[in-house]
This record gives sequence, C-alpha cells and structure tokens, in this order.
Amino acid sequence: MTEQIEASALSSAIERAETFSPFLRQLMRRRPELVEKLARDGLAALLASAAADAGTDTDTMRALRRERQAVSLGVALADLAGASFEAVTQALTAFADRALDRAIRAAISERTDAPPTGFVAIALGKQGSGELNYSSDIDPILLFDPRTLPHRSREEPVEAAVRIARRVVALLQERTADGYVLRVDLRLRPAAEATPLAVPIDLAIAHYEASALPWERAAFIRARASGGDIALGNAFLDHIRPFVWRRALDFGAIREIRALSRRIRDYHAQGQRIGPGYDVKRGRGGIREIEFFAQIHQLIHGGRLPSLRTPATLDALSALAEAGIVDRTDATLLGNAYRALRTIEHRLQMVDDQQTHRLPPDAQGLDNVARLAGLADGQALIAALEPQVESVGQRYDALDQPESGEGPALDSVVQQAGFGDREAVRARIEGWREGRTRTTRSAAARAALEAVLPALIAALGNAPDPDLALNRFDDLVARLPSAVNLFRLLEARPALIGQLAAILSHAPTLAAALSRRASLLDGLIDISALEPPPPVVELTEAWAKGERGDDYQALLDRVRIAVGERRFQLGAQLIIGAADPIDVGRGYARVAEAALDVVAAATATEFETIHGRIYGGELVILALGRMGGGVLTDASDLDLIYLFTGDFLAESDGRKPLGATTYFNRLAQRVSAALSVPTAAGPLYELDTRLRPSGNQGLLAVSTDSFARYQAESAWTWEHMALTRARPVFGSDEARASVQAIIDRTLRRQSDPEGLAADVAKMRNDIATHKPPAGPLDVKLIDGGLVDAEFTIHLLQLREKVGLHPDLTHAINVLATAGLIDPDFAKAFALLTRMLVTLRLVAPQSTEPPLASQALVAQRCGYDDWPALLDAYGEARALITREWRRVASLG
Repeated sequence: MTEQIEASALSSAIERAETFSPFLRQLMRRRPELVEKLARDGLAALLASAAADAGTDTDTMRALRRERQAVSLGVALADLAGASFEAVTQALTAFADRALDRAIRAAISERTDAPPTGFVAIALGKQGSGELNYSSDIDPILLFDPRTLPHRSREEPVEAAVRIARRVVALLQERTADGYVLRVDLRLRPAAEATPLAVPIDLAIAHYEASALPWERAAFIRARASGGDIALGNAFLDHIRPFVWRRALDFGAIREIRALSRRIRDYHAQGQRIGPGYDVKRGRGGIREIEFFAQIHQLIHGGRLPSLRTPATLDALSALAEAGIVDRTDATLLGNAYRALRTIEHRLQMVDDQQTHRLPPDAQGLDNVARLAGLADGQALIAALEPQVESVGQRYDALDQPESGEGPALDSVVQQAGFGDREAVRARIEGWREGRTRTTRSAAARAALEAVLPALIAALGNAPDPDLALNRFDDLVARLPSAVNLFRLLEARPALIGQLAAILSHAPTLAAALSRRASLLDGLIDISALEPPPPVVELTEAWAKGERGDDYQALLDRVRIAVGERRFQLGAQLIIGAADPIDVGRGYARVAEAALDVVAAATATEFETIHGRIYGGELVILALGRMGGGVLTDASDLDLIYLFTGDFLAESDGRKPLGATTYFNRLAQRVSAALSVPTAAGPLYELDTRLRPSGNQGLLAVSTDSFARYQAESAWTWEHMALTRARPVFGSDEARASVQAIIDRTLRRQSDPEGLAADVAKMRNDIATHKPPAGPLDVKLIDGGLVDAEFTIHLLQLREKVGLHPDLTHAINVLATAGLIDPDFAKAFALLTRMLVTLRLVAPQSTEPPLASQALVAQRCGYDDWPALLDAYGEARALITREWRRVASLG
C-alpha cells in the first residue's frame, strides 16, 4: 500500500477515531508510537515495520497480535483519511494471509523439526478474493496430505493434522492480553458435520467431484491457497477446477444461488429497506446482491470464458463488462455501490471491532457512525446510500425472476413465533434449505423440508422455550442418517409436530434419544402409543416370538429396539400430559421386567447349547429397589440378585459340563452382559448387583440355600431393609415361590426394636454424610425426601411386621390403616414420586427445571403452577421429616 496520506486528512481521521470509535481510541492510547510512525513515514512503512518486528519475535502469539494492532490502527486511520477501498482491503487481506501462514508454520514446527509441507489453508470468501473487510472472520478450508505431512512417530497423520488445525485456530483466535488476531470459521470445509477440522486432500477431492452442493461451487469462485504448502493447495485447486467451472450451463446451480438470495431477503426482512437498521451486507440492494450478481454470471459463462474466473468482485464486474455480458454502465454503477457499501461496512466495524453489517437502529448510534465516516449525521449517511442501494436492488430484481414452486416465505411465521433471536432462526433455516447439514443435502430431503417447514417453525416457535426447541431439532436433524423420512412423517402426521416440539422443549433425555434414533417418533403414530403398556406377560410373549431365522443376537437387538420405543412412548405420555407420572413409572417397570424375562430366557437357552442343563436347578432373578417396588424412572438402573436352585454340587449335562456354582455364575454374567452391554441397536439397562450376599466381594450368583442361610445368620439390617422391596421376577413359578418364602421368613423374624431403629438411623446419617443431595430439588436424597420416606416405611415394616409388600404405596396404605403412620403420608409420598419421575425427564441432573418447563412439571404433579408445587413439596417434606423422626425416635 503505497498511497500517500495528507497530514490534514490524517489529523481529521485521528480526531474522528478518538471521538467516535472506542476501539481505535483505545489502540491509539495503547500504541501511540504507531500513530507517530504513520504520520511520519506513511502506512506502507508502518505495515512493513510491524511485519518485520513480528518476524523477529519468537513468541508467535504475541507477535501476531501486536502486528494485528498495527494493521488495525494504521489501516483504519488511512481508510478514514481517504485511502482507496482496494488499498484497504488488500492490506487487510495481506495481513490475514501472512498471519495464517505463520500460524500453520508455527503449529507444525512446535511438533516436529520437519519443513512445513503437506498442510495448506485454502482461503474462501473475502480473504480468497483479496477483499477482506475490517473486522472479518476468515473462512479457510484446512487440507493435508497424509503422505507428506510431518508427524510424530507414534501418531497417525489424521491425528497430527487435527492437532495442527486446533493449534492454528488457537494461535489466531485465542484472546490474550494483546487481543486476538483473526476469528476463524472452519464450517465451509467439505461435509463439515462429518469431517475433521483438517480434511485429507483425497477426501476433499472426492467430495467436490461427487457430492458437493451448488453453493460450494459459488464459494470456490473466490478460492486460493493462502497459507502453508502453497504448491499442495494450487494442485488441489487445479484438480477441482472442472467442478467449479463447467462448460455446460448448469441452470440448476443458478436457481440455487438465486433462491439463496431470495431466502436471505426473507430471513433478513427487518434489515431490507434502507434506513436505520438496514443490513448493508444482506439487505435488498446490499453487498451480497452485488456479489451474487457477479457470481451468477461467472457460473453461467466462466466455464467457457476463463477471463471471467477472477475472484474479486470489482475485477469480476469489469471482466463481465469487457466480455459484453453485463452492460458497462451497470457494471460501473454496481462497482461504485460496492465500494460505498463496503466502506460504510468498515466504519460500522471500526466502532467496536465487531463483525457487524447493520446500521444502528437508534439515532445516536447512526449519527456516531456517520460522523466517523466524515458525514454530518445519520440522515446524511442514509441519503448518501439510498440511491445506490435502490439502483443495485433494481438490477438484481431484474436478474432474479421468481420461479413457480418456490419454497414458502417464512418471515411472517418467524415474526409471529416466540423466538428470541430471529436472525439466528433464519440462518438455521437457511442452512437446512441450502443443504449445509449433511442430512438435508439431497433434493428429496429439501423438498420434504419445504412441505413441512411452515408448520414446523410455527410449532417450535410456540414452544415454551422456542430457541431451545429449535436447537434440539437442529441437533436431531444433524445426527440423522437422512432427514427425508422425518420430514415426510411430520407431513403425513401433523399432530406429531406439536408433540415433537413439546418433547424437544422439555425433555433433554428424550431429545437425545431421538437424535440417536429418529424412528422413535414412528411409535407415536398409533393411538395406542398414549396408552399404558400391556401386562408383563403380553409384552414378554410379543418380544419373545421373534421372526424366522432370528438368532440370539437378533433377539437382543429386537428387544433393545422394542424397549427403546416403549420407554420413549412412556416419556412422551408424561410430557404431553397423557398419563400420570406414577402410571408412567409403573409402565417403565413392566417394560423392564418383560425385557429381563425375554433376555434372561434367551440367554439361558443359548448357554445350554454349550453347557447343557443342571438337573433340578435353575436361575432365579430377584429384583430390589425401585424395580422390586414396581415404579421406575426413565433413568433408573435395575437392582438385581442372581440365585439358583438345586444342589450346588451338581454338574451340567452338556458337551462342556460345569459345576453348578460355576455354571450359574457364568450364566448370570451372560445375562448381565445381555442386559447392559450396548449393541448396534443401542443400550438397554444399567445393572446394580451390589445388594447380593457379601456385596461385590461375594459370588454373582449364590444358591437359594446359601441365600437363606446368609439372610438368617449374616445379613446386615440394611440388607433386610432391601428385602422389603424384593420381588422374584425370573424363574419358574415353583422357584419364585421358594425364594419368596425365604424373603417372607427373613422379614418376619423377630428383631430388637431399639437396635433396629438405631441401625436404620445410622444408615440414614451415613447416606447424608457420604451422598448429600445435589440440590433443593433432589427429591430422593434431600431431608424429607424419598429416602427418608422409604426408611420410615421400611423401619415400620421390619419392626411391626405390618405392610410387608414391595409396592410401597400398598405398604403405606396398610400401615395407615393400622394407625402406624400419618394418613397423609401416602399423598406426600405420591407427590415426591411424581416429581422424581417427571424431573428425571425434564431436569436429569436434579437441578431446578428451566423456567419454560416449570409449569409443565407442576401440572404433571397435580398443581396449577410452580409456586403451588413448591409449597406442596415443602409441606410433603415437612410431614415426611416429622414421621421419620417420630418412627426412628430421633426426638
């Protein structure tokens, strides 16, 4: 940049910067020597000196940031003093290139002593065209050649490349005491949702040759190698040149670019009209439309006319006029408008070093920008831009004739919805429509999206937390194999859209399950999806049937799929208010019991093919805790004890015989793995087997005789407490009855009432010490919570031998009838159970649910609003605490 700056113009620029730009004012006060050098030697000397100083500083982070300070201040003051637009953008781009190249070299040299080969940055956007704006992101694509990239001896090339890429971003983007260098956006890399930060060059070539979208063609009009192994980058660009510049006219691509422009107008409607708040980049007649005007003509004609393949917008307009494709007057007008709009864009960004493109909506802010630009006030700024904006808009309108069948305009839908950041919503929709998300790349997916989009956005926008619902929907779409089926399902079943919005708004657990398997929504189509699950026997029969040719692994997968669907249906019933949370909890337990029955039976059969059977012996599974009590939450694990009947000295009759103890322990291990190890169809349940005799130190499976002896002679009080909710859930009727008899004998055995109360109180104190509540809504562990309630019930059951039933609601009613517990205890216990089941879906970490979900939680628990629920919660805790202290004789 060799342009000379007049002293009077520089003086005026400094004065305006001091008055109207907090960012520049701070820089001038922090680095006064830069202003002195600029005034004395000119901008070219200042930039050269800053680059030389940075080159001798071995601390790359500091060097680049101090050079950026010099560039930011020097270029801004030169710009304000009248330097040409081209000179300003070239200086900014040259620095970005230099910084990116140095960051790549530093990132490689920090790891190896090898030369920086095999890694290149392809600049896109305004960096690629040499037109970088004052406070711009850079949008490079980072590529590497695994054959030549330097890497450490025990490191794969792809690992090395990703680490280099992360270091490059950190060197440029991380904020230190000296600020930052450049914001880096790597989302334009090929298939960004599925590729690493640095992409193998062969993979990138394959993408652009086979599956890239039309907008990516347009992006590569302005692509060039800008840092690292330039030869590698140039070879890549040469290779994909036919992808960008096609000799045959591709009007499908042209329609894509035109449709993109119309959608931008739609999404940014609030900034379309010239005036306060006008978006100089995306508004009608703005910067983007000038760029698209040039690029559309380049895409149409550039395959046959190499002279049009110039990246810079101003050069492209001149080349189009020279070739007679665009009227020379129009090209000149568009070029002048481009300079004017880009110059005002720079003024906007100079104020606070923010990447903004919108004129301030308020008079004071608009006046500030205008005066920084040397104009009288905001009205003068609007008046200067208005004729140019109108001329650009008219020319682009003439180029862009709307086509029939265009997707629905969404601005009115978005405006009426409750989104907090409508610009972000429009950008998200734009990404889906353009196919930036892998799952919406196909024409079929985008067509299906258009059919459902207005209703979908309206439903998400009317959700209690619209932005959260939209974010979760975006995550769901991004993780699908393809979004076509989801969009078509929602189109065919519009009622699902509202249910989906509710699930995404309130239930992060269900939203995560959907993101892994969107077909779970299919299970909500049938009206029976909103009914309780059938009895365990019916579920077991249905899941055990299988299909012809099914093997053991196929059965495990089938059960996982069926359980996932049932659990999702139950969660959805709760969220949309179709079922009481306690009924949902009972449904979860029936589903778990049926799954356990089918999986354990199949595993036993599979085991018998190798080891045979043991005459007179069989596996019995005892459920405890919430599973034993028959009310689970979505997050519950299964507390199990494995037992076996028969002679422990017996041996199996298979081709690989085993002694009974070894046989049943190995079978129990197989059952545990079948229930808990994830398969291709996903996870099933977490298991907890620590309640078995002797805990983790004991055998996984013990004989029923050993179990009976242990309970009679060695078990602790807490183990007898656990037995109050024990229930045999697998085994023959005879085996279950024998185990139940052991439980009954154990629980009815006489005990010392005072010693029992002391043991139970000590256990509760130990839990409070070692496992405190996660917060005030940890309804399980908090004082007066479910643990206190359960301890109260268990102590009464063991001491009074009354209400000995694993279903605690049944036990409470029996105890209340006997006058042993407050009659209102059942209501308090039910409230806490409803809260637990609901909160495990809405606030899985036991924290306060989001504000938007609090009313839902209250209503599902039987109250009109959140304050009413909290009042009832406090009263229930007080009652439970009072009863616990009375029953345990704690004073």
